[in-house]
Amino acid sequence: MSDQMQIGEVAERTGLSLRTIRYYGEMGLVPPSARSGGGFRLYSESDVDRFRLIMRMKPLDFTLEEMKDVLDLFDALLTSEVTAEEHAALVERLATYRVAVENRMRAIRAQLDVAEEFAAHLEQQVAWHSQRRVSET
Repeated sequence: MSDQMQIGEVAERTGLSLRTIRYYGEMGLVPPSARSGGGFRLYSESDVDRFRLIMRMKPLDFTLEEMKDVLDLFDALLTSEVTAEEHAALVERLATYRVAVENRMRAIRAQLDVAEEFAAHLEQQVAWHSQRRVSET
């Protein structure tokens, strides 16, 4: 496998559509790492990892701006050009996203509890009405 992938391979590896990959690039979330001589977008393994990270944020209803901020935070934390004070501030901002994720997970679990209760109710109704129908015949 080469170090650079075309958009089709990225789509295959991530399950994202070509349109979504292009859109995320246009929004500055994951711009192509390079362009081929013919102008085709080329992506690295690191880019694929970023797409996968976005895919983890999406179900938690992160906005594009929040996703970009998280990705920028990760990038900034990996650079050696930040002071210890800046690093601490970046980690603190990242921690606020961790709290937001916890809150969103709690909300999703609550929704799942409601959905499971409803599914159980439906199952009871199906069983009752099925049994009623059989006893009437």
